[in-house]
Amino acid sequence: MRVYMILMIVIACVLPARAADVPGSKDHPLIKRYADSELYAYTEAAFDEYFLMVEPAANYGGKDKNLESTQALQGRVTERSYGLAAGRSTLEVFQNYRNELQAAGFTMIWECSNVTCGGRNFNHAVISSGGFAENYEDQRYLAARLPRTEGDLYVSLYVVRNYSVGGPTKNTIHVRLDTIELAPMESRMITVDAEAMTKSLGEDGHIALYGILFDTDKAIVKAESQPALQEIARLMASDPNMTLWVVGHTDNQGSAEYNQDLSSRRARAVVDALVKQFGVAPGRLQAAGVGFLAPVASNEREEGRALNRRVELVR
Repeated sequence: MRVYMILMIVIACVLPARAADVPGSKDHPLIKRYADSELYAYTEAAFDEYFLMVEPAANYGGKDKNLESTQALQGRVTERSYGLAAGRSTLEVFQNYRNELQAAGFTMIWECSNVTCGGRNFNHAVISSGGFAENYEDQRYLAARLPRTEGDLYVSLYVVRNYSVGGPTKNTIHVRLDTIELAPMESRMITVDAEAMTKSLGEDGHIALYGILFDTDKAIVKAESQPALQEIARLMASDPNMTLWVVGHTDNQGSAEYNQDLSSRRARAVVDALVKQFGVAPGRLQAAGVGFLAPVASNEREEGRALNRRVELVR
């Protein structure tokens, strides 16, 4: 389950009078803020999905209306909104941030301004409501990437000027800076022991295991899977007559054919590990893959997809 630290929930249609940074917020250590700006909204998720805009927005609405224009990412997602008083241009603020990113080693993926971003469609894809929605004639955007051994860092930078609402916020600048630090989801699933496997196989005929891990799009069993494999081997040793299907399951990211093949290869990798590392007789295990055809949760969100990516034992 994703857990958000939400320090400011609702942004009014225009910025309020200048105040101190929202409590608990902080700049990213690799990216300085523009001088005299204040961080008025901040959200952070230890692991979530993020759709990075990498093409003009063709459709009106949020990013879910423009998925063909995005690159899907997963990892630590932090969204920061900065406010800056009038007197600066979006170009000046944008170029300062761009220079900062380049100096830090980022590579630009895509840049746009005003109508080249997709005009009003893009404004509503990045800021669907509140904040500086409906201000799209003076907007600038870039997506950038910094390769890192601990996980690549992506940036979504959106700079826009409020020209549509009068009063003290007229011509103020809004900066939306999102950072996505790629990382695998932390495994929070408890390894099922042999006794629990025996009970579920006896009562239900199958059991889902989440302690057998693979890298994305890979079929090599990771070293962290050893405790789960040991329990399966112990299960097999406890009943010499037991035979099992090892069934691979995936989420729905990618084609049916691709996921069918991936799930089959992963199931085969588990069987091979049990045979080669733990001495289970080959004839007692059969590998099969069903791709995403047997979900246990919705594939619409990452929480559900994480549950669907599993290995099942079937008696």
